Amino acid sequence: MTPANPTIRAGFLPLTDCAPLVMASVLGLDEKHGIKLALSREHSWSGMRDRLIAGSLDAAHVLYGLIYGVEMGIGSRAVPMAVLMNLSRNGQAITLSRALAEQGVVDGPSLAAHMRRSRRRGGARPFTFAHTFPTGNHAMFLYYWLAAAGIDPLRDIQLATVPPGQMAASLAAGHIDGFCAGEPWGARAVLDGCGVTVAASQDIWPDHPGKALGATAAFADANPDACRALVAALLEAARWIDASPAHRDATAEILASPAWVNAGRELIAGRLQGRYEDGLGRGWLDPDPLHFHAHGEANFPWLSDGMWFMTQHRRWGLLREDPDYLAVATRVNRVGLYREAAELAGVASPAGLLRSSVLMDGRVWNGQDPLAYISSFDGAAPRPVFAHGAPQ
Repeated sequence: MTPANPTIRAGFLPLTDCAPLVMASVLGLDEKHGIKLALSREHSWSGMRDRLIAGSLDAAHVLYGLIYGVEMGIGSRAVPMAVLMNLSRNGQAITLSRALAEQGVVDGPSLAAHMRRSRRRGGARPFTFAHTFPTGNHAMFLYYWLAAAGIDPLRDIQLATVPPGQMAASLAAGHIDGFCAGEPWGARAVLDGCGVTVAASQDIWPDHPGKALGATAAFADANPDACRALVAALLEAARWIDASPAHRDATAEILASPAWVNAGRELIAGRLQGRYEDGLGRGWLDPDPLHFHAHGEANFPWLSDGMWFMTQHRRWGLLREDPDYLAVATRVNRVGLYREAAELAGVASPAGLLRSSVLMDGRVWNGQDPLAYISSFDGAAPRPVFAHGAPQ
């Protein structure tokens, strides 16, 4: 069936994990499925959100947590949203300044100890850490990593929101002491000598969801055929990227273009292939780096993935009350549409809707009992980061 809306205006940020959208267009997989991708390079997640809400973008490579933030009316008016598929998993990083590393800060516990020493000495300047969007993946991973080390992200530090492409420059200028963001911007800070990688996001939550293919619910409801075609095209692109190291290198070459990520091919290719340097002389090949397909496991819109972000929004006071976690995720994540698109692309879909993970602190997240999960955290009473519904 020919989609009712053959041209789809899709936004992306210049990050390595925008690759499925770019490669679907470059390889002609969009046209294979009867649509045409009109890709739009955006500059910030807040701008992406606003353009999605306004309808000037039909769909986007977007932070999973951003979609749920808009759905729940956190930081903007509430707008019904849709997650059509997961675009990636893993492959983000927490980076600290070289100045901190030179003072012995190389992980969460040493950061906590350094902060305690600084307070005892009467240090006046608070440490400032940046994420990319208040409800987004990087904010929630940064908070989780800090809290696991005994650092309260809402009381012990200052928080800043910085577009991912500006993170390394902000770190080099001394405006921030660390950040959590997608690649290649952690690698950029290491290459520039201003930062050190202290954790990959897969160290925090192995096989965590990365970016989602997001849209408003209104667009998804009005254009189901176009959405199925788009998901099928992106599934084929994701499968192609993950098929071989040679395809990943080719992807890095294309992403390096000024039209897409606008960064050196080698800068992109290293961590895309799982090759990490921490800036302190240690290098390793990560066994589970950024994935785009993983036989469909990385693409399925697991309800438990969406539920996790809501639990963290609740944990940190972004939600004032507990929602019906499962009902909201069932509404937002378009599992039925995804399964139909996966069949078009010849991709197997998991039978279940929830998956189980063990995070860095040993807690198991499986979506079965979100209220018990939230209550398992010390000091779980929510404390607002900003007023519910306040503009961002």
